[in-house]
Amino acid sequence: MAAKKTINQGVEWNYSPALESTSHVKLKSKYDLYIDGKWVKPQSKKYFKTINPANEDVLAEVAHANEKDVDLAVKAARKAYRNVWSKMAPSERAKYIYRIARLMQERARELAVIESLDAGKVIRESRDVDVPLACNHFFYYAGWADKLEYAFPNRKVEALGVAGQIIPWNFPLLMAAWKIAPALAAGNTVVLKPAETTPLTALKLAEIIHDAGLPSGVVNIVTGYGDTGASIVNHPDVDKIAFTGSTGVGKIIQKAIAGTHKKSTLELGGKSANIIMDDAPIDQAVEGIVNGIFFNQGHVCCAGSRLFVQEGVAEKVIEKLKHRMDSLIVGDPLDKNTDIGAINSKDQLDIINGYVKIGNAEGAEMYQPKCKLPKSGFYCPPTLFMDVAQSSRLVQEEIFGPVLTIQTFRTVDEVLQKANNTPFGLAAGIWTDKGSRIFNLTTKLRAGVIWANTYNKFDPTSPFGGYKESGFGREGGLQGLGAYLKMN
Repeated sequence: MAAKKTINQGVEWNYSPALESTSHVKLKSKYDLYIDGKWVKPQSKKYFKTINPANEDVLAEVAHANEKDVDLAVKAARKAYRNVWSKMAPSERAKYIYRIARLMQERARELAVIESLDAGKVIRESRDVDVPLACNHFFYYAGWADKLEYAFPNRKVEALGVAGQIIPWNFPLLMAAWKIAPALAAGNTVVLKPAETTPLTALKLAEIIHDAGLPSGVVNIVTGYGDTGASIVNHPDVDKIAFTGSTGVGKIIQKAIAGTHKKSTLELGGKSANIIMDDAPIDQAVEGIVNGIFFNQGHVCCAGSRLFVQEGVAEKVIEKLKHRMDSLIVGDPLDKNTDIGAINSKDQLDIINGYVKIGNAEGAEMYQPKCKLPKSGFYCPPTLFMDVAQSSRLVQEEIFGPVLTIQTFRTVDEVLQKANNTPFGLAAGIWTDKGSRIFNLTTKLRAGVIWANTYNKFDPTSPFGGYKESGFGREGGLQGLGAYLKMN
C-alpha cells in the first residue's frame, strides 16, 4: 500500500513505498541467555515471544531468566572481574571496547533494521540516530579506558565491580551502549537486562561482543520481565545498579537498595517544557517542536511534551504546527517515507489512548491530522491538545506517546513558574533570538539537560540526566564514567 501525505490545500499525494530490505537480517527463532561467554538455556525453561509492533508478527522466542539464571550471570561477572578484567591493562580493555564499536559499525544496517522491527521506530531514525550514537558511545569510552587518572586528576580511582543494568524499550541498543561502554571502560563487568518487548538488538550485541573476543563473563545479557530485573537489583553480589525507565519502578529500586552497599544511577521519566519566545525563528522552532515530541513516536523520556508559546506568536506557531503535522506520514517503520512509526506495544497504545480520552473529558481542544492508520499493528496519530490547564493530567503526567499539550504565556517569569511546576526535571528547550534570554532561562529552569534553538540532540561527550522525579546521576561524558568508579 502506498504511503500517503496530506497538505492543507486539500491535495493528497501518494508515495510509492520505499521499504528497507530485511534480507540481510539474521535472527534466530529462539534465543537463550548469554552468560559467561556462552548461550545458556534458562533454568526457568520458559520463553516468551517478542513481536513486531507494526504488524504483530512474532519475530523470535526469547528466554525468561529466573533468579537462578541471574545468580549464574552475576557469578560469571564476578569471576571475570576478579580473574581477568580487573587485572587487564587498561589499554587492552580499550582495544576490546574499540573492537565492539567497529563490529557494530560493520553490522550497522542489520542492527538498524532489527531495531525498527522490534521497537516500531522508523528506519530513518534507527539508521541515522540510534545505531551511530550507540557506536560512538563505545568509541568515546574506549578512548577514556586508559586515561582515568587524567579524567579525574588528583583522585585515586578504581572500578566498583559488578554492574547490574536494566534498560527500557524506547532506545534498546542506544541504552545498552550508554550502560555497557562506560562500565567496561571503568573496569567493571556487567549483567544487563533489556526490556521484554525489545530484547533483540541487545542479543545481537551479545553476538557482536562474543565475536569481538571479549573475555567470558565480562558482559552477560539476561532477558526476561520485571521479576528478572528485580533479581538483579536484589542480588547481594551486585555493586552498582544502573536503571533507565519509569519513575515508579525507579522508586521501587531505590527502596530495594537502601541500606546496602550498592551504588546507583536512575534515569527516569520526564515532562519537559519546550519554550517558544516571541523573537524565536518560527519555522525553525516548529521543526524543533515536531522533533521534540514526535521523534520516536514520543517514546522519549526527555520529549518536549509541554509546549509553551508566548502570546504574541501563539496563533502563528499553532497554525504552522498544524500545517506541518498534516504532512507527517504515519505507517510502516521500514518505509523510508514514514515519519511516525508504530507504538511499541498494545499496552502502551492503550495508555496513550487513555490520556487522549482524559484530554477530551477535561474539555481541551484536540487536533489530529487526517491520516490513514495501518489496519494491523499499534499506531497513534500525532495529537495536539490546546487550552489545557496547568493542573491537567495531560500536563502533569508522562504520556510517553505522540501527544503534545500547548499553553501560552506573557512574561518570562510566568513561563518559568509554569515550566518548573512539575514533579519532573529531565530536560527543556528554549527558542529565542537573544543569547541573554537563553542564559537567563537556563539558570532558572530546573532541568538536567537544556537545549537552545534545537531539541533532542545527543552526544557521548555530554552528560545526560535529571532532577527531582527524573532521577539522579548522569550518563555520557566524564560524569557517566565517574558513575562506575570509586574515587578517593
